[in-house]
Amino acid sequence: MTVKDGWNGRFYEDFEEGDIYPHPLGRTVTKTDNIYMTLLTQNTNPIHFDDYYSEQTEFGKPLIDSTFTVALVTGQSVTDLSQNAMANLGWDEIRLPKPVFEGDTIYSYSEVLDKRESNSRPNVGIVNVKTSGYNQRGEIVITFKRTFMIYKKEHAPKKENILLNKVLESQE
Repeated sequence: MTVKDGWNGRFYEDFEEGDIYPHPLGRTVTKTDNIYMTLLTQNTNPIHFDDYYSEQTEFGKPLIDSTFTVALVTGQSVTDLSQNAMANLGWDEIRLPKPVFEGDTIYSYSEVLDKRESNSRPNVGIVNVKTSGYNQRGEIVITFKRTFMIYKKEHAPKKENILLNKVLESQE
């Protein structure tokens, strides 16, 4: 029996300036997502959870908490960008050109802006990307730049599924 590894993400050497990665999974945003996020972050603005209040605004319905949108689109990018990151260094220039509402499905992609060797850590490099999220109508709802330190392939922590190996050995 042969065990074939799944996708394990990119390493520093895999990034090239100008590359665009369409992130594979979209996600439909629910009322529950919005309520959980406002509760978790203690965001008390009623535009996120009070239907009556929200109906009186120019939007006519609750807005999805923008920090949820940042977190969702960042999460969508992890598989392609930062699965092997050592650390996030920052998010910059976050822009929210269109609102997100309950029922919107958000998709995203990222472009590699540049990369460089770390001056202080020889085991990692630094990558800068611009990530954009868009809805089912093709409208950009968020853009941001993100900088992260990512392991070089030869220095990454080993990912070994010890439990799977034990199970497979017991089946022989």
